[in-house]
Amino acid sequence: MLDFAIFAVTFVIVLVAAVLYLYPSSRRASGIPGLNPTDEKDGNLQDIVNRGGLHEFLVSLHQEFGSVASFWFGGRPVVSLGSVQQLRQHINPNHTTDSFETMLKSLLGYQSGTGGGAAEAVMRKKLYENAVSGTLKTNFPLVLKLVEELVGKWRSFPESQHTPLCAHLLGLAMKTVTQLALGESFGDDAKVLSFRKNHNAIWSEIGKGYLDGSLEKSSSRKAHYEKALSEMESMLLSVAKERKAQRKQAAFVDALLQSGLTDRQIMEDSMVFTLSGCVIAANLCIWALHFLSTSEEIQDKLYKELEEVLGSDPVSLDKIPQLRYCQQVLNETVRTAKLTPVAVRLQGVEGKVDQHVIPKETLVIYALGVVLQDADTWSAPYRFDPDRFEEESVEKSFCLLGFSGSQTCPELRFAYTVATVLLSTLVRQLKLQQLKGQVAEVRSELVSTPRDETWITVTRRS
Repeated sequence: MLDFAIFAVTFVIVLVAAVLYLYPSSRRASGIPGLNPTDEKDGNLQDIVNRGGLHEFLVSLHQEFGSVASFWFGGRPVVSLGSVQQLRQHINPNHTTDSFETMLKSLLGYQSGTGGGAAEAVMRKKLYENAVSGTLKTNFPLVLKLVEELVGKWRSFPESQHTPLCAHLLGLAMKTVTQLALGESFGDDAKVLSFRKNHNAIWSEIGKGYLDGSLEKSSSRKAHYEKALSEMESMLLSVAKERKAQRKQAAFVDALLQSGLTDRQIMEDSMVFTLSGCVIAANLCIWALHFLSTSEEIQDKLYKELEEVLGSDPVSLDKIPQLRYCQQVLNETVRTAKLTPVAVRLQGVEGKVDQHVIPKETLVIYALGVVLQDADTWSAPYRFDPDRFEEESVEKSFCLLGFSGSQTCPELRFAYTVATVLLSTLVRQLKLQQLKGQVAEVRSELVSTPRDETWITVTRRS
Protein backbone atom coordinates (compact mmCIF):
# COMPACT_ATOMS: atom_id res chain seq x y z
CA MET A 1 0.00 0.00 0.00
CA LEU A 2 2.85 2.36 0.90
CA ASP A 3 4.62 1.53 -2.37
CA PHE A 4 1.46 2.34 -4.29
CA ALA A 5 1.08 5.67 -2.47
CA ILE A 6 4.68 6.62 -3.23
CA PHE A 7 4.12 5.65 -6.87
CA ALA A 8 0.91 7.68 -7.05
CA VAL A 9 2.49 10.81 -5.55
CA THR A 10 5.55 10.49 -7.81
CA PHE A 11 3.29 10.08 -10.86
CA VAL A 12 1.31 13.21 -9.98
CA ILE A 13 4.50 15.25 -9.50
CA VAL A 14 5.90 14.08 -12.84
CA LEU A 15 2.57 14.77 -14.55
CA VAL A 16 2.38 18.33 -13.17
CA ALA A 17 6.01 18.97 -14.16
CA ALA A 18 5.26 17.73 -17.69
CA VAL A 19 2.23 20.00 -17.97
CA LEU A 20 4.22 23.00 -16.77
CA TYR A 21 6.95 22.22 -19.30
CA LEU A 22 4.78 21.43 -22.31
CA TYR A 23 2.21 24.20 -21.90
CA PRO A 24 3.65 27.69 -21.40
CA SER A 25 0.24 28.92 -20.26
CA SER A 26 1.01 27.20 -16.97
CA ARG A 27 4.29 29.01 -16.35
CA ARG A 28 5.17 32.40 -14.93
CA ALA A 29 7.74 34.57 -16.69
CA SER A 30 10.93 34.32 -14.65
CA GLY A 31 8.94 33.73 -11.47
CA ILE A 32 7.76 37.36 -11.48
CA PRO A 33 4.07 37.93 -10.64
CA GLY A 34 1.95 38.40 -13.72
CA LEU A 35 -0.27 36.83 -16.33
CA ASN A 36 -0.03 33.36 -17.77
CA PRO A 37 -0.36 33.33 -21.56
CA THR A 38 -3.92 32.89 -22.74
CA ASP A 39 -2.74 31.32 -25.97
CA GLU A 40 0.24 29.00 -26.46
CA LYS A 41 1.31 30.71 -29.69
CA ASP A 42 0.28 34.34 -29.15
CA GLY A 43 0.82 34.61 -25.39
CA ASN A 44 -1.17 37.61 -24.10
CA LEU A 45 -1.61 39.38 -27.44
CA GLN A 46 -5.38 38.99 -27.36
CA ASP A 47 -5.46 40.45 -23.84
CA ILE A 48 -3.60 43.50 -25.18
CA VAL A 49 -6.08 43.84 -28.04
CA ASN A 50 -9.05 43.45 -25.68
CA ARG A 51 -7.73 46.25 -23.47
CA GLY A 52 -7.48 48.60 -26.45
CA GLY A 53 -3.70 48.80 -26.72
CA LEU A 54 -0.41 48.11 -24.98
CA HIS A 55 -0.56 51.12 -22.65
CA GLU A 56 -4.07 50.29 -21.44
CA PHE A 57 -3.02 46.68 -20.97
CA LEU A 58 0.02 47.72 -18.90
CA VAL A 59 -2.12 49.98 -16.71
CA SER A 60 -4.37 47.04 -15.79
CA LEU A 61 -1.38 44.68 -15.45
CA HIS A 62 0.36 46.90 -12.89
CA GLN A 63 -2.88 47.61 -11.05
CA GLU A 64 -3.32 43.88 -10.53
CA PHE A 65 0.25 42.68 -9.96
CA GLY A 66 2.20 45.69 -8.71
CA SER A 67 5.10 47.72 -10.09
CA VAL A 68 7.06 44.68 -11.36
CA ALA A 69 4.87 42.40 -13.47
CA SER A 70 5.21 39.88 -16.28
CA PHE A 71 3.26 38.73 -19.31
CA TRP A 72 3.89 36.88 -22.58
CA PHE A 73 4.52 38.39 -25.98
CA GLY A 74 3.97 35.41 -28.27
CA GLY A 75 6.13 32.68 -26.78
CA ARG A 76 8.47 35.11 -25.08
CA PRO A 77 8.28 36.23 -21.42
CA VAL A 78 8.28 39.99 -20.85
CA VAL A 79 8.91 41.94 -17.64
CA SER A 80 7.28 45.35 -17.24
CA LEU A 81 8.43 48.01 -14.77
CA GLY A 82 5.78 50.50 -13.67
CA SER A 83 7.27 52.87 -11.09
CA VAL A 84 10.18 55.31 -10.79
CA GLN A 85 11.67 53.31 -7.92
CA GLN A 86 11.85 50.10 -9.95
CA LEU A 87 13.18 51.88 -13.03
CA ARG A 88 15.93 53.41 -10.89
CA GLN A 89 16.98 49.93 -9.81
CA HIS A 90 17.06 48.52 -13.31
CA ILE A 91 20.76 48.68 -14.09
CA ASN A 92 21.83 47.37 -17.46
CA PRO A 93 25.49 48.01 -18.36
CA ASN A 94 24.62 47.73 -22.05
CA HIS A 95 22.57 50.95 -22.22
CA THR A 96 24.47 51.90 -25.36
CA THR A 97 21.47 52.27 -27.65
CA ASP A 98 18.37 54.38 -27.34
CA SER A 99 15.40 52.28 -26.21
CA PHE A 100 12.95 53.99 -28.59
CA GLU A 101 15.32 53.46 -31.53
CA THR A 102 15.81 49.82 -30.53
CA MET A 103 12.07 49.25 -30.41
CA LEU A 104 11.41 50.99 -33.74
CA LYS A 105 14.20 49.17 -35.57
CA SER A 106 12.95 45.86 -34.23
CA LEU A 107 9.45 46.56 -35.56
CA LEU A 108 10.90 47.52 -38.94
CA GLY A 109 12.98 44.35 -39.02
CA TYR A 110 16.30 46.25 -38.88
CA GLN A 111 19.40 45.43 -36.88
CA SER A 112 19.59 47.59 -33.75
CA GLY A 113 23.38 47.83 -33.93
CA THR A 114 26.32 47.30 -36.22
CA GLY A 115 27.31 43.94 -34.79
CA GLY A 116 30.61 45.37 -33.62
CA GLY A 117 30.00 45.23 -29.89
CA ALA A 118 29.38 47.84 -27.21
CA ALA A 119 32.15 50.23 -28.31
CA GLU A 120 30.82 50.44 -31.84
CA ALA A 121 27.25 50.84 -30.57
CA VAL A 122 28.36 53.84 -28.46
CA MET A 123 30.11 55.32 -31.49
CA ARG A 124 27.02 54.87 -33.67
CA LYS A 125 24.75 56.41 -31.04
CA LYS A 126 27.07 59.42 -30.68
CA LEU A 127 27.23 59.85 -34.44
CA TYR A 128 23.42 59.83 -34.67
CA GLU A 129 23.05 62.37 -31.84
CA ASN A 130 25.71 64.66 -33.32
CA ALA A 131 24.04 64.46 -36.74
CA VAL A 132 20.73 65.63 -35.24
CA SER A 133 22.38 68.42 -33.21
CA GLY A 134 24.48 69.62 -36.14
CA THR A 135 21.50 69.62 -38.48
CA LEU A 136 19.45 71.74 -36.06
CA LYS A 137 22.29 74.22 -35.65
CA THR A 138 22.86 74.58 -39.38
CA ASN A 139 19.19 74.74 -40.32
CA PHE A 140 17.69 76.68 -37.41
CA PRO A 141 16.75 79.65 -39.68
CA LEU A 142 14.73 77.23 -41.83
CA VAL A 143 12.83 75.93 -38.79
CA LEU A 144 12.02 79.51 -37.82
CA LYS A 145 10.90 80.33 -41.38
CA LEU A 146 8.53 77.35 -41.60
CA VAL A 147 7.02 78.16 -38.18
CA GLU A 148 6.57 81.84 -39.08
CA GLU A 149 4.77 80.82 -42.28
CA LEU A 150 2.31 78.70 -40.29
CA VAL A 151 1.71 81.39 -37.64
CA GLY A 152 1.20 83.97 -40.39
CA LYS A 153 -1.42 81.71 -41.93
CA TRP A 154 -3.22 81.40 -38.59
CA ARG A 155 -3.12 85.18 -38.10
CA SER A 156 -4.96 85.59 -41.40
CA PHE A 157 -7.88 83.40 -40.27
CA PRO A 158 -11.14 85.01 -39.10
CA GLU A 159 -11.23 84.85 -35.30
CA SER A 160 -14.26 82.57 -35.30
CA GLN A 161 -12.62 79.99 -37.58
CA HIS A 162 -11.77 76.62 -36.08
CA THR A 163 -8.15 75.56 -36.59
CA PRO A 164 -7.31 71.83 -36.91
CA LEU A 165 -4.16 71.20 -34.89
CA CYS A 166 -3.40 67.68 -36.13
CA ALA A 167 -3.58 68.52 -39.84
CA HIS A 168 -1.55 71.72 -39.60
CA LEU A 169 1.10 70.57 -37.16
CA LEU A 170 1.72 67.23 -38.84
CA GLY A 171 2.22 69.23 -42.03
CA LEU A 172 4.72 71.50 -40.22
CA ALA A 173 6.58 68.47 -38.83
CA MET A 174 6.73 66.77 -42.24
CA LYS A 175 8.13 69.88 -43.95
CA THR A 176 10.64 70.48 -41.18
CA VAL A 177 11.90 66.91 -40.81
CA THR A 178 12.17 66.12 -44.53
CA GLN A 179 14.11 69.28 -45.36
CA LEU A 180 16.42 69.01 -42.35
CA ALA A 181 16.96 65.27 -42.76
CA LEU A 182 17.04 64.88 -46.53
CA GLY A 183 17.85 68.28 -47.97
CA GLU A 184 16.39 71.33 -49.64
CA SER A 185 14.77 69.40 -52.52
CA PHE A 186 11.98 68.55 -50.07
CA GLY A 187 10.95 72.18 -50.18
CA ASP A 188 8.85 70.87 -53.08
CA ASP A 189 5.37 70.13 -51.68
CA ALA A 190 4.86 67.25 -54.13
CA LYS A 191 7.87 65.41 -52.69
CA VAL A 192 6.65 65.99 -49.14
CA LEU A 193 3.19 64.65 -50.04
CA SER A 194 4.75 61.52 -51.57
CA PHE A 195 6.84 61.05 -48.42
CA ARG A 196 3.76 61.60 -46.24
CA LYS A 197 1.74 58.94 -48.09
CA ASN A 198 4.33 56.24 -47.43
CA HIS A 199 5.10 57.54 -43.93
CA ASN A 200 1.44 57.25 -42.94
CA ALA A 201 1.12 53.75 -44.38
CA ILE A 202 4.18 52.53 -42.45
CA TRP A 203 3.44 54.26 -39.15
CA SER A 204 -0.20 53.17 -39.07
CA GLU A 205 0.95 49.54 -38.84
CA ILE A 206 3.97 49.90 -36.54
CA GLY A 207 3.12 49.04 -32.98
CA LYS A 208 -0.47 48.22 -33.90
CA GLY A 209 -0.79 45.76 -36.74
CA TYR A 210 2.36 43.97 -35.67
CA LEU A 211 1.44 44.03 -32.01
CA ASP A 212 -2.00 42.46 -32.29
CA GLY A 213 -1.07 40.13 -35.16
CA SER A 214 -3.71 41.65 -37.43
CA LEU A 215 -1.17 42.66 -40.09
CA GLU A 216 -0.13 39.04 -40.66
CA LYS A 217 -3.79 38.04 -40.97
CA SER A 218 -4.55 40.55 -43.73
CA SER A 219 -2.69 39.94 -46.98
CA SER A 220 -3.91 43.22 -48.49
CA ARG A 221 -2.78 45.30 -45.52
CA LYS A 222 0.57 43.55 -45.38
CA ALA A 223 1.12 44.10 -49.11
CA HIS A 224 0.25 47.80 -48.72
CA TYR A 225 2.65 48.14 -45.79
CA GLU A 226 5.51 46.30 -47.52
CA LYS A 227 5.05 48.38 -50.68
CA ALA A 228 5.18 51.62 -48.70
CA LEU A 229 8.26 50.47 -46.76
CA SER A 230 10.03 49.40 -49.95
CA GLU A 231 9.26 52.72 -51.65
CA MET A 232 10.46 54.67 -48.61
CA GLU A 233 13.69 52.67 -48.42
CA SER A 234 14.34 53.19 -52.14
CA MET A 235 13.72 56.92 -51.79
CA LEU A 236 16.11 57.21 -48.82
CA LEU A 237 18.84 55.26 -50.64
CA SER A 238 18.36 57.47 -53.70
CA VAL A 239 18.59 60.66 -51.64
CA ALA A 240 21.77 59.43 -49.95
CA LYS A 241 23.32 58.63 -53.35
CA GLU A 242 22.46 62.08 -54.71
CA ARG A 243 23.72 63.91 -51.62
CA LYS A 244 26.96 61.92 -51.67
CA ALA A 245 27.61 63.00 -55.26
CA GLN A 246 26.82 66.63 -54.42
CA ARG A 247 29.11 66.58 -51.35
CA LYS A 248 26.74 68.81 -49.39
CA GLN A 249 26.91 69.07 -45.59
CA ALA A 250 23.68 70.69 -44.44
CA ALA A 251 21.27 67.80 -43.83
CA PHE A 252 21.11 64.91 -41.36
CA VAL A 253 21.89 62.40 -44.11
CA ASP A 254 25.04 64.36 -45.04
CA ALA A 255 26.49 63.82 -41.57
CA LEU A 256 25.85 60.10 -41.87
CA LEU A 257 27.53 60.02 -45.28
CA GLN A 258 30.72 61.43 -43.75
CA SER A 259 30.85 58.66 -41.14
CA GLY A 260 31.89 55.56 -43.03
CA LEU A 261 28.59 53.75 -42.40
CA THR A 262 27.32 51.38 -45.06
CA ASP A 263 24.52 52.45 -47.41
CA ARG A 264 22.17 50.13 -45.54
CA GLN A 265 23.04 51.63 -42.15
CA ILE A 266 22.57 55.16 -43.50
CA MET A 267 19.18 54.21 -44.90
CA GLU A 268 18.08 52.61 -41.61
CA ASP A 269 19.16 55.61 -39.50
CA SER A 270 17.46 57.99 -41.94
CA MET A 271 14.29 55.88 -41.77
CA VAL A 272 14.26 55.95 -37.95
CA PHE A 273 14.81 59.71 -37.78
CA THR A 274 12.28 60.67 -40.46
CA LEU A 275 9.59 58.26 -39.24
CA SER A 276 9.81 59.00 -35.53
CA GLY A 277 10.96 62.61 -35.88
CA CYS A 278 7.80 63.58 -37.75
CA VAL A 279 5.41 61.86 -35.35
CA ILE A 280 7.11 62.95 -32.11
CA ALA A 281 7.54 66.59 -33.23
CA ALA A 282 3.97 66.81 -34.53
CA ASN A 283 2.36 65.33 -31.43
CA LEU A 284 4.48 67.32 -28.97
CA CYS A 285 3.31 70.50 -30.74
CA ILE A 286 -0.32 69.31 -30.96
CA TRP A 287 -0.58 68.44 -27.28
CA ALA A 288 1.29 71.58 -26.16
CA LEU A 289 -1.13 73.87 -28.01
CA HIS A 290 -4.11 71.82 -26.87
CA PHE A 291 -3.13 72.09 -23.19
CA LEU A 292 -2.26 75.78 -23.53
CA SER A 293 -5.69 76.43 -25.04
CA THR A 294 -7.26 75.18 -21.80
CA SER A 295 -5.54 77.78 -19.59
CA GLU A 296 -5.28 81.51 -20.25
CA GLU A 297 -3.22 81.85 -17.06
CA ILE A 298 -0.49 79.50 -18.33
CA GLN A 299 -0.47 81.26 -21.71
CA ASP A 300 -0.03 84.64 -20.01
CA LYS A 301 2.82 83.34 -17.83
CA LEU A 302 4.57 81.93 -20.91
CA TYR A 303 3.97 85.20 -22.81
CA LYS A 304 5.59 87.16 -20.00
CA GLU A 305 8.72 84.97 -20.07
CA LEU A 306 8.98 85.24 -23.86
CA GLU A 307 8.74 89.03 -23.70
CA GLU A 308 11.37 89.24 -20.96
CA VAL A 309 13.87 86.92 -22.66
CA LEU A 310 13.29 87.67 -26.35
CA GLY A 311 11.63 91.08 -26.47
CA SER A 312 10.56 91.64 -30.07
CA ASP A 313 13.34 89.47 -31.52
CA PRO A 314 12.72 86.01 -32.97
CA VAL A 315 13.89 83.11 -30.87
CA SER A 316 17.45 81.93 -31.48
CA LEU A 317 19.16 78.64 -30.67
CA ASP A 318 21.32 80.22 -27.96
CA LYS A 319 18.26 81.81 -26.26
CA ILE A 320 16.28 78.57 -25.94
CA PRO A 321 18.02 77.43 -22.69
CA GLN A 322 16.89 80.69 -21.06
CA LEU A 323 13.21 79.91 -21.70
CA ARG A 324 12.82 77.96 -18.48
CA TYR A 325 9.03 78.15 -18.20
CA CYS A 326 8.63 77.15 -21.86
CA GLN A 327 10.69 74.05 -21.05
CA GLN A 328 8.38 73.35 -18.10
CA VAL A 329 5.33 73.63 -20.37
CA LEU A 330 6.83 71.11 -22.80
CA ASN A 331 7.90 68.76 -19.99
CA GLU A 332 4.40 68.83 -18.57
CA THR A 333 2.99 68.25 -22.07
CA VAL A 334 5.12 65.12 -22.42
CA ARG A 335 4.04 63.92 -18.98
CA THR A 336 0.32 64.66 -19.21
CA ALA A 337 -0.08 63.33 -22.76
CA LYS A 338 2.19 60.32 -22.01
CA LEU A 339 3.91 61.24 -25.28
CA THR A 340 5.95 58.03 -25.56
CA PRO A 341 4.15 55.61 -23.23
CA VAL A 342 6.43 52.61 -23.73
CA ALA A 343 10.16 51.98 -24.09
CA VAL A 344 11.84 48.61 -24.47
CA ARG A 345 15.24 47.19 -23.57
CA LEU A 346 16.74 43.78 -23.95
CA GLN A 347 18.35 42.66 -20.70
CA GLY A 348 22.04 42.43 -21.64
CA VAL A 349 23.11 40.66 -18.47
CA GLU A 350 21.24 39.12 -15.58
CA GLY A 351 19.73 41.87 -13.44
CA LYS A 352 17.64 42.30 -10.33
CA VAL A 353 14.74 44.57 -9.36
CA ASP A 354 13.53 44.32 -5.77
CA GLN A 355 13.70 40.61 -5.00
CA HIS A 356 13.06 39.64 -8.63
CA VAL A 357 15.82 38.28 -10.87
CA ILE A 358 15.58 39.30 -14.54
CA PRO A 359 17.45 36.74 -16.68
CA LYS A 360 19.74 37.72 -19.51
CA GLU A 361 17.98 38.23 -22.87
CA THR A 362 14.65 39.04 -21.18
CA LEU A 363 12.60 41.72 -22.89
CA VAL A 364 12.07 44.53 -20.35
CA ILE A 365 9.34 47.12 -20.89
CA TYR A 366 9.48 50.53 -19.28
CA ALA A 367 5.77 51.29 -18.77
CA LEU A 368 6.38 55.04 -19.01
CA GLY A 369 2.71 55.85 -19.51
CA VAL A 370 1.97 54.17 -16.18
CA VAL A 371 4.88 55.88 -14.41
CA LEU A 372 4.05 59.34 -15.77
CA GLN A 373 0.66 59.28 -14.04
CA ASP A 374 1.67 57.49 -10.87
CA ALA A 375 0.22 59.37 -7.88
CA ASP A 376 3.18 58.33 -5.73
CA THR A 377 5.51 60.31 -8.00
CA TRP A 378 3.35 63.18 -9.25
CA SER A 379 0.85 65.17 -7.18
CA ALA A 380 -2.53 65.54 -8.97
CA PRO A 381 -1.12 63.45 -11.86
CA TYR A 382 -3.97 64.13 -14.29
CA ARG A 383 -3.76 67.94 -13.99
CA PHE A 384 -1.73 69.97 -16.49
CA ASP A 385 0.56 71.99 -14.21
CA PRO A 386 3.93 73.21 -15.59
CA ASP A 387 4.78 74.67 -12.18
CA ARG A 388 5.38 71.17 -10.80
CA PHE A 389 8.73 71.19 -12.65
CA GLU A 390 10.03 73.93 -10.40
CA GLU A 391 10.68 71.14 -7.86
CA GLU A 392 14.09 69.51 -8.18
CA SER A 393 12.76 66.06 -7.25
CA VAL A 394 10.21 66.20 -10.07
CA GLU A 395 12.88 67.21 -12.57
CA LYS A 396 15.11 64.33 -11.42
CA SER A 397 12.32 61.78 -11.86
CA PHE A 398 11.65 63.15 -15.34
CA CYS A 399 15.33 62.89 -16.28
CA LEU A 400 15.45 59.31 -15.02
CA LEU A 401 12.67 58.40 -17.46
CA GLY A 402 14.75 59.74 -20.36
CA PHE A 403 12.61 62.77 -21.19
CA SER A 404 15.20 65.41 -20.35
CA GLY A 405 18.89 65.69 -19.67
CA SER A 406 21.64 63.64 -21.32
CA GLN A 407 19.43 60.55 -21.78
CA THR A 408 16.84 62.33 -23.98
CA CYS A 409 16.46 60.57 -27.31
CA PRO A 410 17.63 62.69 -30.28
CA GLU A 411 14.16 62.72 -31.87
CA LEU A 412 12.62 64.16 -28.71
CA ARG A 413 15.41 66.74 -28.40
CA PHE A 414 14.67 67.74 -32.01
CA ALA A 415 10.94 67.92 -31.24
CA TYR A 416 11.57 70.15 -28.20
CA THR A 417 13.45 72.61 -30.42
CA VAL A 418 10.68 72.74 -33.04
CA ALA A 419 8.01 73.09 -30.33
CA THR A 420 9.95 75.88 -28.58
CA VAL A 421 10.20 77.82 -31.84
CA LEU A 422 6.46 77.31 -32.39
CA LEU A 423 5.44 78.42 -28.89
CA SER A 424 7.80 81.40 -28.82
CA THR A 425 6.45 82.62 -32.18
CA LEU A 426 2.78 81.81 -31.70
CA VAL A 427 2.12 82.84 -28.10
CA ARG A 428 3.58 86.33 -28.62
CA GLN A 429 1.11 86.95 -31.45
CA LEU A 430 -2.01 84.93 -30.72
CA LYS A 431 -4.16 83.69 -27.86
CA LEU A 432 -5.50 80.14 -28.01
CA GLN A 433 -8.98 79.06 -26.98
CA GLN A 434 -10.32 75.55 -26.62
CA LEU A 435 -13.57 74.66 -28.36
CA LYS A 436 -16.35 74.21 -25.84
CA GLY A 437 -17.37 70.61 -25.26
CA GLN A 438 -14.32 69.17 -27.03
CA VAL A 439 -12.47 66.36 -25.26
CA ALA A 440 -9.11 65.33 -26.71
CA GLU A 441 -8.85 61.59 -26.07
CA VAL A 442 -5.47 59.91 -26.26
CA ARG A 443 -4.71 57.07 -28.65
CA SER A 444 -1.71 55.46 -26.97
CA GLU A 445 0.54 53.76 -29.52
CA LEU A 446 4.31 54.20 -29.82
CA VAL A 447 3.61 57.93 -29.67
CA SER A 448 0.41 59.23 -28.04
CA THR A 449 -1.82 60.86 -30.63
CA PRO A 450 -5.25 62.49 -30.31
CA ARG A 451 -7.90 59.93 -31.23
CA ASP A 452 -9.69 62.51 -33.38
CA GLU A 453 -8.81 65.86 -34.92
CA THR A 454 -8.28 68.50 -32.21
CA TRP A 455 -9.55 72.03 -32.84
CA ILE A 456 -8.83 75.45 -31.34
CA THR A 457 -9.65 79.05 -32.19
CA VAL A 458 -7.11 81.87 -32.14
CA THR A 459 -7.40 85.61 -31.47
CA ARG A 460 -4.75 88.27 -32.04
CA ARG A 461 -2.96 89.74 -29.04
CA SER A 462 -3.59 93.47 -28.74
